[in-house]
Amino acid sequence: MPLKAKLTRVDNAYERLKSEILKGELPAGFQAPEPELADRLGMSRTPVREALIRLEAERLVHLVPRRGARVLPVERRDLCEIFEILAVLGALAAAKAARKNDDAEALEEMASVVDDAEAAVSTRDMEAWARHDDRFHRLVAKAGDNARLAEEVNRLLNESFRAHMVLLRLSAPYVRIAGKHRSVLDAIREGDEEAAYSATHAFRLASLKSLKEVLETSGLTQV
Repeated sequence: MPLKAKLTRVDNAYERLKSEILKGELPAGFQAPEPELADRLGMSRTPVREALIRLEAERLVHLVPRRGARVLPVERRDLCEIFEILAVLGALAAAKAARKNDDAEALEEMASVVDDAEAAVSTRDMEAWARHDDRFHRLVAKAGDNARLAEEVNRLLNESFRAHMVLLRLSAPYVRIAGKHRSVLDAIREGDEEAAYSATHAFRLASLKSLKEVLETSGLTQV
C-alpha cells in the first residue's frame, strides 16, 4: 500500500474514533479489541491500531495488551484542573492572536464560527454550540502563531469536550457563557491584546464555575 494511502486510512480511523469518543458514542469505560473496532469502522486492523496509538498519546484511550482499547474517563478533579489551565493558556493564545491580527481569512473564519455558535444557542441546539465553541478556540489558538501553545490548547480541548457534551445535556443554563465568543473576537479584530486576554480568561472562569455547579448538583465524579 502506498504510504500516502496508508496515512489517509490512519487519519480517517483516528478522526472517526476520536469523534465517537468526544461525542460520547464510545463512552468512558467502553472497551473493545482491535478486530471489533476495525469491523466497526469497516477497515483493516493496521490503520486502526496506529490510530489507537495516537489516541492513547492524547489520553483518550488506554491500550490493554490482548484486550484492545479502553476509553479513559476524565475525573472530576482533572476536569477542574483542565478548565483552570485553559483559562490561562486560552487567554494567552487569544492575546497572541490579537497581536497577529492581520490574517483576514482567519478572522473571517472565526467570525463565521461565532455566528454559527450564536445561531445554535438561539435554536437551543447545544450539541452544535459545543462543536462551534470547540472550533472557535482551536482557531484562536492557531491564529496566535505559536505551534506549541496551539498543540497544548488543542490537547486540553480534546479532554474537555466530553465534559461540555455531558454538562450541556444535564444543564441548559450552562450556555449562559455562550455569548462570550463575540467579545473575544472583537478584541482580536481590534488588536487589543489585553482585552482579548481578559475576555477569554473571564469566559473560561465562567465555564469553570458552571462546571463545578453542574458536577455538584449531578453528583458526577467523572465523564
